[in-house]
Amino acid sequence: MNADTRHGAESNNCKNQCRPSGSEALPAGIVVKTSNLEMRPLWGPIADKNKSKHSASLLAIAAGIKQKEIVNQIVKKFHENDFVVMLFHYDGVVNEWSDLEWSGRVIHVSAMNQTKWWFAKRFLHPDIVAEYDYIFLWDEDLGVRNFHPGRYISIVKEEGLEISQPALDPVKSEVHHQITARMRRSRVHRRIYKSRGSARCDANSSAPPCIGWVEMMAPVFSRAAWRCVWYMIQNDLIHAWGLDKQLGYCAQGDRTKKVGVVDSEYIVHLGLPTLGASDGNKLTDEAPDHFSQTKHLPDSDASETSIVHKVDNRPAVRRQSFIEMQIFMKRWNNATEEDKCWVDPYQQPAKQKSH
Repeated sequence: MNADTRHGAESNNCKNQCRPSGSEALPAGIVVKTSNLEMRPLWGPIADKNKSKHSASLLAIAAGIKQKEIVNQIVKKFHENDFVVMLFHYDGVVNEWSDLEWSGRVIHVSAMNQTKWWFAKRFLHPDIVAEYDYIFLWDEDLGVRNFHPGRYISIVKEEGLEISQPALDPVKSEVHHQITARMRRSRVHRRIYKSRGSARCDANSSAPPCIGWVEMMAPVFSRAAWRCVWYMIQNDLIHAWGLDKQLGYCAQGDRTKKVGVVDSEYIVHLGLPTLGASDGNKLTDEAPDHFSQTKHLPDSDASETSIVHKVDNRPAVRRQSFIEMQIFMKRWNNATEEDKCWVDPYQQPAKQKSH
């Protein structure tokens, strides 16, 4: 084989290499395809106690300072189980968290009046969180007295759930969909039975919200499911209404088996208004007794703050959520019609589009 032939063969072999887009100008051995959210020391070696400790999962919470004590209870439980934690500060307040002992060990991201989905689209890219087995993308108004993160992950792995959520205490929680309410005699449930109302659920039901459904206040995604969900989050839509109806397509298989609600590790959904709210986003009498209201402003600011807090934009936020749900569903329907190669795994063959 002469030099030209050998060079041509090497060139063809190189063209067949699978290289990340943009890395073609670099030698393959220097290319690092993923990253993570681990903090590193500015100097010196990594402490021995941290060398063998790898955080297998990530908790990200959209947090406002008014729910500081609730978030404190959540973060402490997850830190005890070696989670990486990110706080998405939607109110722009960051420094007032510094008195909590864990504050310096979590990642703080701040942007005014944005939802957790806006933050997640921009700061939880699948390549960044690829080292984490599970991504918990939670709201701030969740009581975790009866929840243990380690046991929860063990159950999810044993049950083969790719998308899940802890069940809601039906007495203390604001429950929007019956499927998320805790069933006392089960460890996990994947469907509900409902004989009343317009949306009935029976043994033959195969679609959300009867089966294959979780709500958006406390979803938990496997690494593979999150890579799919991230792509489905629309860059210009910051609310999640409508997205929950399609999560089953990211379940890495049959949504009737891979999506479920964990009953034995349950939470309380306090249902506190947050984005756009004024005085309304404070703890109520229905909150668990280990949560307490915390003052965060000096007395000198009280009069000015009370005037600002008289404005409540929650109705406008809800209207926008509904508008964005309609936009998302229209995009979904258009996409399914336009993609001639896509096959809906949940449609009967007779209903599939012709190619």
